[in-house]
Amino acid sequence: MDKLFTPSTVNKIIQEHDFKFSKSLGQNFLIDEHIIEKILISSDITKSDLVIEIGPGIGTLTAAIAEKAGKVKAVEIDKKLIPILKETLENFDNVEIINEDILKTDLKQIIDNERKYAAIKIIGNLPYYITTPIIMHILEAKLPIKNITIMIQKEVADRMKASPGGKEYGSLSVAVQYYCEIVPVAVVPKTVFIPKPNVDSFILRLDIREKPAVDVLDERFFFKIVRASFSQRRKTLLNSLSSALKCSKDSLEETLVNCDIEPKRRAETLSLTEFARLANELYKNSQ
Repeated sequence: MDKLFTPSTVNKIIQEHDFKFSKSLGQNFLIDEHIIEKILISSDITKSDLVIEIGPGIGTLTAAIAEKAGKVKAVEIDKKLIPILKETLENFDNVEIINEDILKTDLKQIIDNERKYAAIKIIGNLPYYITTPIIMHILEAKLPIKNITIMIQKEVADRMKASPGGKEYGSLSVAVQYYCEIVPVAVVPKTVFIPKPNVDSFILRLDIREKPAVDVLDERFFFKIVRASFSQRRKTLLNSLSSALKCSKDSLEETLVNCDIEPKRRAETLSLTEFARLANELYKNSQ
């Protein structure tokens, strides 16, 4: 078969199978060899790796991964793509296609069944509408993963890697940075996809931390405080938290002061360390 990343090959496959793109699934197929190479280099795949790919599409990136990896488990939700994948990947005996929703896939079981591999890596071209649920689903599962290399809408990438103080910084930034070290890889222009999306994308590598970036007494409570803090971004921390937590402003103000956090600050100015300090103090007060 011709190189899968060429526009002519992609169009030929689409026509032969009478494939119709699904807007609801956010389907855009990659047609650029250089972007594929950047993903492969960034994820540093070797024959001792098990790679779980999210959303293989017609297998363009999958084929390139399979040449480098020990084993590839490609999880595709669209059943109409399964016969196409079986055709485009028929020469690879190290690829298994799984027709499931990644949010309902038992990733732990997949990993447990492939224990001979030294490292587990995840790669995916994630649709905008479901990027955050997929990433948080994976991170919260605390799987033994080395890294996650994702191609996502640039706006979402900006939010993930944002620093305190900017409008992009929010609960997603805190959550991803809590679990991962973020390595920006490259901007991906919209012109390298069929069909062409409305915006540019970005490749990020998320290196899973051996332990979270900050120590918290209760992880669930920590994220509850983070979400509550950002629930009304234009309000001060004192007002947004007292409203969300339904607690008195006086006691909350005292807690904030004890944590060396000015009550009139806004959530977007707090670092992970400050969020952890505040959450831990509030947790102790709640016991």
